Amino acid sequence: MEKITFAGVEINQISLGRLFFRKTMLLAYGLLAIAIFGIYEIFDLRYFSLVTNAHDAGLNPTDPAMKEAMKQAIFGTVGEIDKTQPWTILIANYMYMIYTGSGVIFLVALAEMMKFNLVAKAAAGFMVAGIAMIFAGLFTISTDLNMLNMHWMLLTPNFNAGMWLMLPLYCTYIPFVLFEIYLILTNNRAWAKRLALPILILSLGVDLVEYYIQAKLFSMNTARHLWTEFPALTFYFIISAFVSSLGVMGINSFLVHRNKPEYETLMDLIRRSMLFFVFILGLYEIIGYMTVDKDWAFLILFGPFSYLYFIGYIFLTLALPFLFIVKPGKPIFTVFASICVLIGGFVGRYLFVYGGNANPMSNRFGTGYERYDYYSVTKSFNYMTPHLGEILVVIGSIGVAIMIYKLFDSLFSVGDLREHH
Repeated sequence: MEKITFAGVEINQISLGRLFFRKTMLLAYGLLAIAIFGIYEIFDLRYFSLVTNAHDAGLNPTDPAMKEAMKQAIFGTVGEIDKTQPWTILIANYMYMIYTGSGVIFLVALAEMMKFNLVAKAAAGFMVAGIAMIFAGLFTISTDLNMLNMHWMLLTPNFNAGMWLMLPLYCTYIPFVLFEIYLILTNNRAWAKRLALPILILSLGVDLVEYYIQAKLFSMNTARHLWTEFPALTFYFIISAFVSSLGVMGINSFLVHRNKPEYETLMDLIRRSMLFFVFILGLYEIIGYMTVDKDWAFLILFGPFSYLYFIGYIFLTLALPFLFIVKPGKPIFTVFASICVLIGGFVGRYLFVYGGNANPMSNRFGTGYERYDYYSVTKSFNYMTPHLGEILVVIGSIGVAIMIYKLFDSLFSVGDLREHH
């Protein structure tokens, strides 16, 4: 394929038809269409539901039914939002995509520091997969924000809010990662080699700061003891992300490198790394749930979440992958383990978000749980099934990751193994 060179980077000369209308891109468009329909459903519920408003209250302010309807509109459940569960599947998917993508980038930096040259050769593809997942996570979280009033965030900023922790983080982190990818792709090798070590060290520091800020956001919710009492939450996020990230790297290696002579060696390296972090994550789970408030731990381990925790998370993320990779074997077993940890990793994030919301926290006077509103009944477990719109957005976010990766690969051939040291 003919190439042109711009700023030291070779760019494939490819027609617009091949760039935007390959089968993989059509799949991504289909997933994006699902997401757009989900966004429509969410916004229709959130902003255009036929609920009581101030005008209705002004017409008949003394009507008891109107008072109760207004109370429900303000304090009760409206659409997919529930005051007892402020964070939902959109946050879970945001965590999953962001942490896994950042974990891929983090692992590549660690591998380069440790002189794993084969990972360094595949670094461009891995890092693009990581940044694609980060954009998918940001796409998901954008639908959870009050988009119609986002301008007030800039006009009246609250610098103590979680959003103002995230905004400067990603305004720094994403350009930094893109610059790392540029250094891998550029033909200006002498210049790139001089910058390689300081950029690599900075990369590790930036990754650590990113995970620290993510953990800080959860620890700010002081009433949610699953989030505040889990030991060394930053490192729990890192270790659990590494397991899912190795799953991404395993699937990427299978799809991109399986016909190359280095494939089996690369997959064996991923297998050994996954085995190590699966073992560490298993220990972390045991210690973690022995540490956190029993009201939260019991709901997950022995309560309504127990089946999802042990079958959807422990079995898929830890037990089954361990059986696939405990002994050296054919690379296909590492692929199976990669699929398992990707599914199980999402279940883990889902449980962490919904588990943190599960305890009602309404036993204010030590006399038992209270009702949340006039029509509700006393309950000791909070859970609301995700709305269809939210589920569609989560499915569609996969299309964002596929589209970004495919565009990068079509233009820059990031799937090639290349020497850059």
